[in-house]
Amino acid sequence: MFGLGTQELIIILAIVFLIFGAKKLPEIGSGLGKAIRNFKGGVKSIEDGNSEKPPEEAKKEAKEPGGPKSA
Repeated sequence: MFGLGTQELIIILAIVFLIFGAKKLPEIGSGLGKAIRNFKGGVKSIEDGNSEKPPEEAKKEAKEPGGPKSA
């Protein structure tokens, strides 16, 4: 992939662990997961030709009573 072996990845993870600490790592992982999910959703919507609204906005508007608000 990037030419990184197992030893390099372990060293990188150890440095990240030392910098951020054990309490902050789950939050960072969660935020990273959400960012990747949103990115994939955006790419998928562009591939499908529906690039008007990101998936998160479309979901919020669908849940609102009365439908989307007009400007």
